[in-house]
Amino acid sequence: MTAQEQYEELSFYTLSLQDEDFIHQHVVDAYSAQTAKADTKPITVFFSLAGLYLFVEKNYTGRQVQTAHLQMAKKPKEYPKIIFPESRGSVTVKNVLDAPPGSERDKVIRQWCVSIWKAFSDQHEAIISLTEKLLIK
Repeated sequence: MTAQEQYEELSFYTLSLQDEDFIHQHVVDAYSAQTAKADTKPITVFFSLAGLYLFVEKNYTGRQVQTAHLQMAKKPKEYPKIIFPESRGSVTVKNVLDAPPGSERDKVIRQWCVSIWKAFSDQHEAIISLTEKLLIK
């Protein structure tokens, strides 16, 4: 099974939960950040990393991250040039799927997000700065 197919399976799982916290948003952000390429739109890369920042460091729920994305999208801006790290984290979508559904899988989703956010540590200052600026009302 390809990584894309694994992501689709995980997406089906998280969307079927219909959970109030909307954990699916974290899956979208993690996968987008981990698989982004040089030709990925800058808005996609920035929003995925901003979502990881808000989840990992600010403990936002997926629903709160989704709301933050909507708020940030309303303001015109230029996104920082993201330099992709050689490694994008030690946890992958396969690791998430290998965890039993339920609270164990939710824990691995968080570990996945933390792993990717740490991998982009050289970009934290730019991501945090612009995220906070865009979230000021």
